Order: sequence, then C-alpha cells, then structure tokens
Amino acid sequence: MNHKEVIQEVFKKISDIKDEGKLASYIPELANIDATKFGVHISTTSSLKHGLGNFQEKFSIQSISKVLSLCFAYKILGEAIWDRLGVEPSGTAFNSLVQLENDNGIPRNPFINAGAIVISDILISNLSNPKEDLLAFIRSLSGNNDINYSAKIAASEKSVGYRNIALCNFIKSFGNIKNEPTKVLDFYFDLCSLELSCEHLSDLFLFLANNGKAPHNNNQILTKSQSKRINALMQTCGFYDESGEFAFKVGLAGKSGVGGGIIAILPNQYSIAVWSPKLNEKGNSYKGMNFLENFTTLSEQSIF
Repeated sequence: MNHKEVIQEVFKKISDIKDEGKLASYIPELANIDATKFGVHISTTSSLKHGLGNFQEKFSIQSISKVLSLCFAYKILGEAIWDRLGVEPSGTAFNSLVQLENDNGIPRNPFINAGAIVISDILISNLSNPKEDLLAFIRSLSGNNDINYSAKIAASEKSVGYRNIALCNFIKSFGNIKNEPTKVLDFYFDLCSLELSCEHLSDLFLFLANNGKAPHNNNQILTKSQSKRINALMQTCGFYDESGEFAFKVGLAGKSGVGGGIIAILPNQYSIAVWSPKLNEKGNSYKGMNFLENFTTLSEQSIF
C-alpha cells in the first residue's frame, strides 16, 4: 500500500471541497483560529512519515488529550479504573448532565467531559505533580519534548466553563470525585489546552497502532490487551454522538477534538492525524471527517 500517494490524492480532493463547518466559537480563543488551515500527517509502523498542508503547525487538541490522560490512568490503576467509568457510547452530547443522574455519577465513557473529569480526579489522587507528570508521560510517548499546555487556551476555557463546573460538582455529589472540584477542574482545563501539530500527534499515537509499544524506543506503554481496549473505546466513543457514523464511513479507531483535530488508528499499520478547524453540527472537523472517509475508501484499508 502506497500511503503517500493515497494521502496526496485525497488531500488534493478534500482541499477543493466547500467547507460547510463552523468554528468552535463558544471557546473564545478557538473562535480566533484561521478557518482555512488544513493539515494531515501519517506515521506508519514501517517507519513512513509523510505530511501535507499545515501539518507542522500546532493547534489546540482539546478532547484528543482525553485519550492520553486515560492511557496514563489505565497504566497506573489497571482494570480497577472501570469501577469509576463505563465503556458504552453515550448517545448524548459530550457535555450532557442527563445520564449522570440515572447512572449514579458514573460517566458513560472516558471521552465525554464527565469521564475525562473523573480521569483527571484519578490522576490527581495518584500523582505527586499531576500536570508535570502527565506532560512527562505524553512527551515520553514519542520522545518529543516540544509539547506544552497553553495558558491562553486554558484561561479561555475556564472563563466559559460553567457546564464543566456543574458536571464536576454533580459527580462529586455522588462520591465519584475524591478531590476538591476546583483542583480537578484546573487540571482538566489544562489537559484540554495541550497544543500539538499533526506531525506530533501521529507520532505520539503510533504506540496504539503498535500493540501498546512506543516505536521510537520500544518501551511498552500499555499491555497489548490495554492497547486493544483503548482502541475499542476510540472506535465506539471517540466522536461523541457521531461515533457510529465514523465507524460506518471510516472504519478506524479515532478521537476528535473541537479544535478541529482528529487522530485515527489502524492497528498494526498506522496512526494518522488531520486538522481542519471548522466543525460539523456534531462537533467534529468537517474536512477531517471527509478526508478520513475518502482515505480509507481509496486505500481499501480499515479495521473491518
């Protein structure tokens, strides 16, 4: 399979389509992004690296970071982590409070905001320097030290984060948040502010295409079984209430963020990152979703 040729053909095709998405204007800083940006980068288990467009430009990865915090918490806690989180698609918006009432404060999965807030709480309970330790873990995945939180994005999210504050306090009322909500939310907003490029992202996530092993140094980040389960969760829950559609049209494990980024994994083959800031009505990158659908169709490679 010549991934390079396929990417070039699909990138040209998608560059020409009318972008019908809208910027995530409810986070003030994200409303200021140049909406025309478009980048893609692939990293394969056979050492191919190839990017096009704005693939070296950093952007706010937002909810994609939830996969990284989950991996770290899973590595620390093991299977005990599922006592506090579900593994089912939510079928409701990523910031919904509705299900928490019926589910007694157990978030439906780790990728909705409620789930990522519980993961933040777990990391705070288990780490002496949570923010620094998480950053060190993320940097170790690809050996890239040029990865940081954005104080500007975090402050922007905190300024409008009323629903996340409500979620955290609501979960706390059920006893599924152990630390002070203000501390948990501070960590959560920083987590969502991480900035990476498509190139950084696809390198970083390659361990999930490699049975949990970081290709750059052969470190076993997660067990093979844990890696499989993270990929399964990305497949079923990675795109909010458009996850079924993504599985149907694209057929990869993946995770999106409202910064316009998408990371997608084909186990044993590759990790691919796409960035285009305008979002469809479900909160996923309009061009990014189109690109990945065309990419798996043309390459005839997917999980299924």
